[in-house]
Amino acid sequence: MKNSGQDQGTLACSYRQGKKSLGTRRGPNNRFIPPVMGRGMESTGGVLQRDNQCPVAEMEPDDRLKSIDPKIIQLIKNEIMDHKPHMNWEDIAGLSYAKKTIKEIVVWPLLRPDIFTGLRGPPKGLLLFGPPGTGKTLIGRCIASQSKSTFFCISASSLTSKWVGEGEKMVRGLFQVARCYQPAVIFIDEVDSLLSQRCDGEHEASRRIKTEFLVQLDGAATQAEERLLIIGATNRPQEIDEAARRRFVKRLYIPLPDSEARQHIVSRLMAEQNCQLTEWDFISISQQTEGFSGADMANLCREAALGPIRSIPFEQMETICASQVSITLQQRYTTL
Repeated sequence: MKNSGQDQGTLACSYRQGKKSLGTRRGPNNRFIPPVMGRGMESTGGVLQRDNQCPVAEMEPDDRLKSIDPKIIQLIKNEIMDHKPHMNWEDIAGLSYAKKTIKEIVVWPLLRPDIFTGLRGPPKGLLLFGPPGTGKTLIGRCIASQSKSTFFCISASSLTSKWVGEGEKMVRGLFQVARCYQPAVIFIDEVDSLLSQRCDGEHEASRRIKTEFLVQLDGAATQAEERLLIIGATNRPQEIDEAARRRFVKRLYIPLPDSEARQHIVSRLMAEQNCQLTEWDFISISQQTEGFSGADMANLCREAALGPIRSIPFEQMETICASQVSITLQQRYTTL
């Protein structure tokens, strides 16, 4: 009987040693460890661990993020559009003055912070205003690409929450994460919806979000050597709060494209299609589209590209060769 008890204890001990764990329990401060071994992982003691030689895309822990909720940090990281969006200034038609000004006051200081110090330092805020569809968002992405910066695309819905007090925490976390990813560009589309004029009937939560944003943009805790740029785009600059407008030191008006810019947009978009349009056709089209924005010209090209498809009989749709579908000037004028 004594030997049988020892045998049972030995079996129980060996069973406990041979039992494999499927990983830790998921919680707010940790992540689920998959039970299946993947590439770059090894099993030690029944728990899967990642190999140190495998590159990790996560950011290293930073002391500035210790006071920020990990859930907020992860939510803000999801708002990162691209670490290095590939865009050139040639991708933006026209706007020669705006592009030249942005290169001088924004891109060069971000690339060479050792030269642009003191009074040569770049502004903390840039406001792009003008009619809709003129390329304000493209300018923001191009700034991030040319200055080799991390691009954050933020909207008003990204910083608001149904819980009182979460909005200002999101704003504070956004700026702290952006400081860890320096140089960084924070692009806020329709900034007038986030930083509108403060009034007596305004909700307290909305007022606190605006106050936290103003403090983070230009407050006592900000440092002059930070390589952080805030770009706001709006169609209604008159509705932005006066204190917020003051912090957007540089303001650029983005007008509608002129005739040369419209011609450049049409020729570049139609170059991807099998079109029979000549240079004189592009000039004629640009002259007839006075008052069109860049987005209007893109929609016009899409509509014209569907012209040849509509003229094909339904019986030939499955057998026609793609090279036989071309865009003529007559179809383009029909679209206009």
